[in-house]
Amino acid sequence: MTDLLLLGQTLRFEADPFATPVEDAAVALTHGGVLVQDGRIAQVGDGAALRAAHPQARVVDHGDHLISAGFVDAHMHYPQTAMIASWGKRLIDWLNTYTFPEEMRFADEGYAHEIAGRTLDLALAHGTTTLTSFCTIHPASVRAFFDQAAARGMAVVAGKTCMDRNAPDGLRDTAQSAYDDSKSLLETYHGKARATYAITPRFSPTSTPDQLAAMGALWAEHPDVLMQTHLSEQTDEIAWVRDLFPSARDYLDTYEQFGLLGANGLYGHAIHLEPREVDRLAEVGAAVVHCPTSNTFIGSGLFDMAGIKARGIRTGLATDTGGGSSFSMLRTMAAAYEVAQLRGTALHPAHLMWLATEGSAQALRMGGHIGSLNVGAMADITVLDLASTPAIAQRTSRANDLWEALFPTIMMGDDRAIAATYVAGQRV
Repeated sequence: MTDLLLLGQTLRFEADPFATPVEDAAVALTHGGVLVQDGRIAQVGDGAALRAAHPQARVVDHGDHLISAGFVDAHMHYPQTAMIASWGKRLIDWLNTYTFPEEMRFADEGYAHEIAGRTLDLALAHGTTTLTSFCTIHPASVRAFFDQAAARGMAVVAGKTCMDRNAPDGLRDTAQSAYDDSKSLLETYHGKARATYAITPRFSPTSTPDQLAAMGALWAEHPDVLMQTHLSEQTDEIAWVRDLFPSARDYLDTYEQFGLLGANGLYGHAIHLEPREVDRLAEVGAAVVHCPTSNTFIGSGLFDMAGIKARGIRTGLATDTGGGSSFSMLRTMAAAYEVAQLRGTALHPAHLMWLATEGSAQALRMGGHIGSLNVGAMADITVLDLASTPAIAQRTSRANDLWEALFPTIMMGDDRAIAATYVAGQRV
């Protein structure tokens, strides 16, 4: 395979900018280059030097566009793609009114393939090269997502959503069928192509203790896989959990007592955490995922980014489609900035880009493999036009450095800012 050399501005990270000064964590080159060999990043450095050293490489010159790692969406629901931006309401009403009726359609494998393909194509159009998705209770929904991702060469994380109570008849499984289906799908897909399986109880209110125990048992049998669920998204949800699990110390304890708290756990939202919950998440090395457009759209609350990162908890960023109101990780970064501002913290552009790439990859235990522009990572790459609209261009033209040039695209950018997307070195 011919080597590929991408030229343009480049941005990569050598450390977490939340823990290391930005000037030490980020490496930006005005005239950079990325050499791709066999689908992986082989070298990153000065563009002219790389061009001279590899005269045989096919060159794609992106000019003054910014070459970045592809975005990594650490929590979303592909079955909710068609109902994104459905009007208002609180979480439980929103699930019953919009989500559950739409998810029942995924018993039809043809429909599941249609929506899975649409979701993945929308992600790529927005510069997102990896999705982490909840599917539905139907095994067909999982097969469709993994098969469509494999056809595009994408790295994805997904699992069968398990629910055996507080859901319509067409969306309930059982403790045993959830275990059997999840185990079969895990054994079929995990580690095949670029697929990662995640054991997926939706959240404690929709799983009986028996089902949570079954999922905990499956995770104990396969501790290397991820487990994803929801945690402390809304205050009325937390009150509901307290009624359903009166003996639990808190929401997190409804998972912990059934073996569903661990280092490979992904806990979406995590807004209204008790001190004990923060302590336990930090102690076990679990990850949380911030879903800012969803949290504002459904009125859930303001995630404590500064507090969570100060505890060293791995943190990803996510659209949470379709509770989230955008497929764009740029818009998601903008919302994360706005939420942090409301909590008294001004996130630097480096923090936001880190969260959308390296941070999410590390939350998924895939640091160094995806979401990275460093040597050895898969060449999943997004190229940003930092002057994609007149409004953005007029601000960028006055920038004194890369961060000033990039920030308007973070705050106002959309799919028009995506100049190119590469998956394993192939432009899509």
